[in-house]
Amino acid sequence: MSCIEWETCSSEQLILALVMACRSDLNFSLCRLVAVAVDTDRIMKVGLELAGWKKMPADSAVHIKGKNINKVLIGIDIGTAELMLAKQLECDAVIAHHPIGATAVNFYKVFDTHIDYMVEHGVPKKIAREAVEKLKERIETRNHASIYSDVVGAAKALGMPLVNIHQPCDEYMRQVILRAIKASRTEYVSDIVKSIGKIPEFRHAATKVRVRFGNQNNKAGHWTLVVAAGTNGGFNIAKAYFQHGVSTVIYLHIDYGELMKMREEKLEGNLVVMGHLGGDSIGLNGLAERLENLGIETVRVGILPNR
Repeated sequence: MSCIEWETCSSEQLILALVMACRSDLNFSLCRLVAVAVDTDRIMKVGLELAGWKKMPADSAVHIKGKNINKVLIGIDIGTAELMLAKQLECDAVIAHHPIGATAVNFYKVFDTHIDYMVEHGVPKKIAREAVEKLKERIETRNHASIYSDVVGAAKALGMPLVNIHQPCDEYMRQVILRAIKASRTEYVSDIVKSIGKIPEFRHAATKVRVRFGNQNNKAGHWTLVVAAGTNGGFNIAKAYFQHGVSTVIYLHIDYGELMKMREEKLEGNLVVMGHLGGDSIGLNGLAERLENLGIETVRVGILPNR
């Protein structure tokens, strides 16, 4: 396999080459080549493959490039302390989940995924777009005031390669949860809560799956899983779903103020809130396992176990 092929092959092809190498007398040199081939661009590609995507979304980026990566620290929220910990543990790179640097500023740009979900579930496109625009304005205004360069600046000063992979990991998480829900009963809201709660990361979480609005004894009716669209849809998106035939909305998390709006307007519907850490852990565990399959050692910080 030529050098160009090593750069462009998929993670699965890379793993196959490693297996074949172990069957030949050239296994040492080829295994060494595989290790050299893993750089920050390869890590991002693995994240995209996790979701079945090819294009990098606006909330994910390679912030500080690096190569010859054999050991990485992976965490949900990465700050200067985690970067220093990675340095102390002799990691070659750090992978953050939540947006940092410019991706924190551009985070709102991935919210249009909500429109696709809403239209798929019967919400008219005009109403969906109006609800999402309100969400985008709120988050963009908030993030415009943030000091977004500190973590990337610290990584640069430490000489620590830094990547953040957000929406692709969330999409993998969405697929895992969706399979779990569809594999069991969905007649009642409580059925959905139980199905999600059996997923290892949610089972290990201190924050259990909760019905924040409505009642677990209600019929679930037409339900929708609303994750991997950047952030939760808040009040306006939930309201649009409820008013257009969706009885049960499933979020990863919700702000208290947005929940209060739902209660004040006395909307008809059910809101299941799964828990932020459990959900994010699913995506990062999936990423870590893919990297480990490439021979990368991972240090998972603050991530719930998937066993």
